[in-house]
Amino acid sequence: MNASLLTRIFDLIAPRQCVICGQRLAVTESVLCANCHRHLPLTLFEQHPHDNNMAQYLRGRFPVCRAAALFHYEAKSSAAQLIYELKYHHRPDIGEHLGRITARQFAAAGFFQGIDAIVPVPLAPRRQWRRGYNQSKEIARGISDFTGIPVYDNIVRRTNFHQSQTHLSQWQRQANIDSSFHLLHPERIHDRHLLLVDDIVTTGTTVATLAQTLQQAGGVRFSVVALGFTKSK
Repeated sequence: MNASLLTRIFDLIAPRQCVICGQRLAVTESVLCANCHRHLPLTLFEQHPHDNNMAQYLRGRFPVCRAAALFHYEAKSSAAQLIYELKYHHRPDIGEHLGRITARQFAAAGFFQGIDAIVPVPLAPRRQWRRGYNQSKEIARGISDFTGIPVYDNIVRRTNFHQSQTHLSQWQRQANIDSSFHLLHPERIHDRHLLLVDDIVTTGTTVATLAQTLQQAGGVRFSVVALGFTKSK
């Protein structure tokens, strides 16, 4: 029995719905209907990966080769709903699906050339246990599925977690995350070009702190991909 027929059967039993609008998905659709997909506020940063708002902003925090996000993120928007469902309604499939979409779009612009491995931003063990998965790892898995670039999810460990970053200022975020990462296998990433993957980049504090930890391996270069980007005011 092929996948299309299985999908049709499952859709008869429990119809799949678009995460954003709730409309029933067609057999060829996944997570998003074609209309909601078409109306995502895409950044198109991948077309200028060395010189866009996100790359410029992160470059002030740590050395970045390339950086891009799939869409502009704004609270209470349709894009925000996608992230909320991914993180808080046990929908890891959203992360993997959007990772593949991101990879397909960015690969067309040559974004992944020269990248050796993908490092998703890790969650603290307790946070991952409660959620059941790491949303950044699910995004990374989708990117890896399309590009073939391996995911290194055991290179660095999140050592502590004080509180959610969501409603904190830039300085509060920095205090919240300082000393939060511990490098486990520096020999595996020495002199490598790593792609750091996060769900949302706001102040850049999390990926900057992660990059600073990974730099201890020596000769490490960084590019960054996120689903959403919103520059803090």
